[in-house]
Amino acid sequence: MTESPGFFLYVLAFLLMIGPLVFVHELGHYFAGRWFGIKADAFSIGFGREVAGFTDKRGTRWKFGWLPLGGYVKFAGDMNPAGQPSAEWLALPAAERAQTFQAKPVWQRAIVVAAGPVTNFLVAILILAGFGMIVGAPSGGATIGEVDRGSPAAVAGLNAGDRIVTLGGRPMANFREVSQYVMMRPHELIPVGVRRDGRDLVIDVSTGERQERDRFGNIYRLGVLGVRSGPIELTPVPLLQAPIHGVRETVRIVQGTLDGLGQIITGRRSVNELGGPLRIAQVSGDVFALGPAAFVMLIAFVSINLGFINLLPVPVLDGGHLLFYAVEAVRRKPVGPDVMEWAFRGGMVAILALMLLVTFNDLGAFGVWRNLAGLIG
Repeated sequence: MTESPGFFLYVLAFLLMIGPLVFVHELGHYFAGRWFGIKADAFSIGFGREVAGFTDKRGTRWKFGWLPLGGYVKFAGDMNPAGQPSAEWLALPAAERAQTFQAKPVWQRAIVVAAGPVTNFLVAILILAGFGMIVGAPSGGATIGEVDRGSPAAVAGLNAGDRIVTLGGRPMANFREVSQYVMMRPHELIPVGVRRDGRDLVIDVSTGERQERDRFGNIYRLGVLGVRSGPIELTPVPLLQAPIHGVRETVRIVQGTLDGLGQIITGRRSVNELGGPLRIAQVSGDVFALGPAAFVMLIAFVSINLGFINLLPVPVLDGGHLLFYAVEAVRRKPVGPDVMEWAFRGGMVAILALMLLVTFNDLGAFGVWRNLAGLIG
């Protein structure tokens, strides 16, 4: 029998997670803009009609929209989605125009745009650094303590005492990294680099698969190697090394995200595994019920993925803007307004199509389509 935290807790946990992450993302844009003397007309958490807000002494309207699925900073002069100079912008008085986003050199605009995702990464690094100091980090490498009889590792010839150095050519610092790498790769041939009796060997292992159902009824396909670690010690990370630990853990999570996307693109994983806001709300509620430590760790994970997704070179996203700024820097002139307009329309269509897909997947994961089929049948 599965447990469910309840609809109210799902909504509350989702808002407690997404709201602050969107806020710090937009705050990154805002402070970078302030640094370069750009006036902000509006700072919104959520989209749509304003629910509440106030105007500060600088003339910025801080507000909450009724749809809490994102947010934005509207800088002075942003008169079209692509942020291109327009006749309306050119008609502004010179003093006002100097405070607009379009008036700044391309490198300053790029920093302002990149500041949002970078802030998300910094938040995650701080959280993971804090966990490293308080909880500790695994030490002692990835030495095999036991090999399960009949497992993929046993069939391939891995032995107790072997130290796993690399998987698929990627260095492994501890068994947590080994587990993450293997779990993402059910039924795959993985070259395993091991150190045995002072010698370095590479042994190819075909992973197995197991399915796990968590306490909330969610089912996961996981790769299996069939090895158990030796004794694992958690060593508190010193204060001065904590930022490095946070960066290392952030890179590890980004690698996991890239692995998952690569498997979906190449067809090794189903596109049905992509989740959207509904599934994020479900996961946030499930994890919130597990306690504050698990929820804070989820915030770090989602913050990393929010920063990563926004850096994708898709028009409408921050990465799309950065792509055009890179082209502008090379060409020494902006991309034509017609090209920008069509690119951003295409990017919007692509984002909307992706949202429809993940929402369809989310509803399927909740059993909506199965229940409808039963009613029709």
